[in-house]
Amino acid sequence: MKSGLDPTVVKHAPVFDTKKAISYYENKDGVPIKYVCTTDLLASDLPVDIFYRKTPHPEFGNRYFGLYKNPYADDARIMITNADAVETSKRYIFGVIEDRDGFLWYSQCHHDCLMLDGSMIDGGREYIRSTNLKGVFKIVEGEFVERLNLEDEEDDEWLGQDSGIEDFTNY
Repeated sequence: MKSGLDPTVVKHAPVFDTKKAISYYENKDGVPIKYVCTTDLLASDLPVDIFYRKTPHPEFGNRYFGLYKNPYADDARIMITNADAVETSKRYIFGVIEDRDGFLWYSQCHHDCLMLDGSMIDGGREYIRSTNLKGVFKIVEGEFVERLNLEDEEDDEWLGQDSGIEDFTNY
């Protein structure tokens, strides 16, 4: 029904140095941490670096956490938030396009229009607007997993082709 995606194929543009963040939180919490993606969570156009741990946090219970810059602080303080919604909410789907080297890219935020090698993707988690869409993925246990049938989950509304515009997908 669904297939996993090689994590080395997906390209990201994280807000922070993810290796430093992983090292810090692995040392702090004593468990393996991995970077998953960068995306909006609740606020539009506020990218959040999302990280995953297999075991729930002992105090807060979440397996995903996000790091972002506080847009209201003069010093752009680093904030941390529960990011379990990237797996538990149906809102978090990732359309991807492919560059000429075979790498896959996604729109990180609502107004992040990415154009690469004749392909375009836009919309972040709000919608998928794309030319040459290569697939639609969701996050499961810290991995990109392809949604082979966009109607494969209960209560999903139909996320189909925008009629009248060839090779332009609006999910």
